[in-house]
Amino acid sequence: MAPKTKKLTHQVTLELTAGNAPVVDLGKMLGQTGVNLVEIKKAYDAATAAQRGDIVPVVVSVFEDRSFDLRLKTPPTSFLIKKALGDKGSARPGHEVAGKLTKEQLREIAERKLPDLNTSDVDAAMRTIAGTARSMGVVVVD
Repeated sequence: MAPKTKKLTHQVTLELTAGNAPVVDLGKMLGQTGVNLVEIKKAYDAATAAQRGDIVPVVVSVFEDRSFDLRLKTPPTSFLIKKALGDKGSARPGHEVAGKLTKEQLREIAERKLPDLNTSDVDAAMRTIAGTARSMGVVVVD
C-alpha cells in the first residue's frame, strides 16, 4: 500500500532573524493555522544557528494534520549588500552615493544568492546583484 501524501493547507513566506526567530512574528502569520509555534521556532532556530544575525527567509508549509515543513532560502540581496558595506542604502538613489562595492564583494554575494536566482551563471548573477546595488545608490567599482 502506497503512503498517503499530506494535504497542504497553508504556505507562508517569512523573513526572520536567523537563530532567534521572534514568536510574535510567527504568531501573526501562523496563528490561524493551529500549528505549534514553539516547535516551528525551535526548528527554524536550529536550522539557522550558523547564520545568526542574518535575515533568512523561510517558506513554512502547514499540512492538514497540523504538521509543518520549513524550506530555507538565502538572505535578501539588499541585506547582503548592506552587510558588505556596513551601513544602509542611499535615501536618494541616483543622486547620493551610499557606498562602493568591489567586484570581489559582488562575486561573493552572487555566489551566495545563486541557489535562489533564476540563473546558474555567476556572471549573470553578478549583473543581477549589481542592478540591485544601483537601485540602492551603491556604486560597483573594479
